[in-house]
Amino acid sequence: MARIAGVNIPTAKRIEVALTYIYGIGRKTAQNICAKAGISLDRRVHELSDEEVAKIRDVIDNNVVVEGELRREVGVNIKRLMDLGCYRGLRHRKGLPVRGQSTKQNARTRKGKRKTVANKKK
Repeated sequence: MARIAGVNIPTAKRIEVALTYIYGIGRKTAQNICAKAGISLDRRVHELSDEEVAKIRDVIDNNVVVEGELRREVGVNIKRLMDLGCYRGLRHRKGLPVRGQSTKQNARTRKGKRKTVANKKK
């Protein structure tokens, strides 16, 4: 099992797909990494030699922000918005959708489980 950027990459999958298991790498970035490392996209991870895995590791270390660094960067950006007190920061603070989605019927992912409120008694 190949280990790149602190993540165990599945060996049976194509290298293009296997790299997407790393946080911060999608299909397009994986294709660019393979092109820079000079590795065919059709190769499987278990077919790669140690030198090729080292090449991929070098390309990722030098050109792409991944895993812990990226998570920290995103967290700092969100904290900055909350400290500023801007609209997006307030939505993050309240745990509501940030990008203008409706909250009347939906938004259960952000709001959490329903909190039922009883009717007023007459």
